[in-house]
Amino acid sequence: MNSFLKMDDATLRDCKDANAFRRLVFGFCFFHAACQERRKYGPIGWNIPYSFTNEDLTTCRRQLKYFLDESVGGQIPYKVLQYLGAAINYGGRITDAQDKRLANTMIKVYVCEDSVVTEGYKFSESGLYYVSAGETQEEILDFIRGFPLTPKPEAFGMHSNCDISCAQNESMALLENILSMGGSAGGGGGGGGDSKEDVMGTVAAELLQLTPKPFDFVEVEERFPTLYEESTNTVIKQEVIRYNRLLKVMIATLPQFQKALKGLVTMTEELESMGNAFFTNQVPENFEKKGYLSLKPLSSWSKDLVDRIKFVQQWVDGGLPIIIWLSGLFFPQAFFTGTLQNFARSQQIAIDRLGFSFNFLNDQTPETITEKAEKGVHTFGIFFEGCRYDRKLARLEDAYPKVLYDEMPPCNFVPEADRKPPPGMYECPIYKVLSRKGTLMTTGHSTNFVLNLDTPTDRDPASWIRGGVAGFLALKD
Repeated sequence: MNSFLKMDDATLRDCKDANAFRRLVFGFCFFHAACQERRKYGPIGWNIPYSFTNEDLTTCRRQLKYFLDESVGGQIPYKVLQYLGAAINYGGRITDAQDKRLANTMIKVYVCEDSVVTEGYKFSESGLYYVSAGETQEEILDFIRGFPLTPKPEAFGMHSNCDISCAQNESMALLENILSMGGSAGGGGGGGGDSKEDVMGTVAAELLQLTPKPFDFVEVEERFPTLYEESTNTVIKQEVIRYNRLLKVMIATLPQFQKALKGLVTMTEELESMGNAFFTNQVPENFEKKGYLSLKPLSSWSKDLVDRIKFVQQWVDGGLPIIIWLSGLFFPQAFFTGTLQNFARSQQIAIDRLGFSFNFLNDQTPETITEKAEKGVHTFGIFFEGCRYDRKLARLEDAYPKVLYDEMPPCNFVPEADRKPPPGMYECPIYKVLSRKGTLMTTGHSTNFVLNLDTPTDRDPASWIRGGVAGFLALKD
């Protein structure tokens, strides 16, 4: 609406092919609106919320006019317009590789030949959103006023569950802000509840009791020496080092906090920050700095830590597990690299030529897998958002209403040389946690990104890309 309010009839007629110009301008405006609106859905909309501006749209409109005026024989360079719009004008602001793929996919829906030659060309499956046939500004504005006042996720190619995720994120942000402003648990109501200090002391004591002992690295070094033919030995040692750093910080600071709470030592800024985090059920910043990426509240995080340590301990005690719990790895990217390295060295193949093929074990559960994979590794612990995996049909399907996440069946990751993705696959990005964003690396991916997983589908993969479908190694609870 706002975009067309800034265009008068003279602007809409100021082109050699006025009809195509109006229709494609409408497509660019809808693309601009979709880019803006997807931000409210959080990470499933865009991994990173970008600040797109009206200047991006204006540049697209000017370029469109130029190409239409210069076209010979009425030929419209759709691919050029798509590339300039998604990769240059809007893509110049986009830093995440998956977001770039999304923008390139989105614009093909709105700026294409069908939007010019097909009357009533639809932008969404519901048919509520389609190209305007209006010739004047007022006609087009009247047409836009007929759209729903509050657009549903399907307007942008997303599942209706996205509304639930959006509402949950907003509610949690509000509650966290309220908690952060709270003074004490036993306020002026006279209810006799525990004071803030009592709550913090209880949480600290429970955490200290739950915290496992650090691993004996000397023993781990002896059991897993650095070997040319077994790169996963290095992986487990790196995992132990990382978990030990976290455990040592917890074991050192928790007793100090308890003493500070009793007035026996000085309550430093770090200890005070810990206490506030304990009171609001958040992971303290000094734990986060040494810890793994996680969005869980403190109560769930502490239990998750115990489960992770048990998994690593099983690896230390019994060697490489039969099936790898990916969620339990501090740095899963290193494990996948180690697996490829083992194959490369055993087969005398350059590791740069290797990739993974993925065999979904649809009739298996982690408990029923009792032998190691003949090739590659068995894994589990991936959850889909924005869809579900149908084990009977062995492919992606629409998510059930109100079911936000779906656990993927165990999967056999098999190293393969010079692999080309087979047809009928969606290249699904896998992340560590639901936030999707992280520190940008030189590869164009974030530290949150793990790898792309080829997932079977009977649809155009573009529909899953627009739907923000992705996999995760850990949820919020």
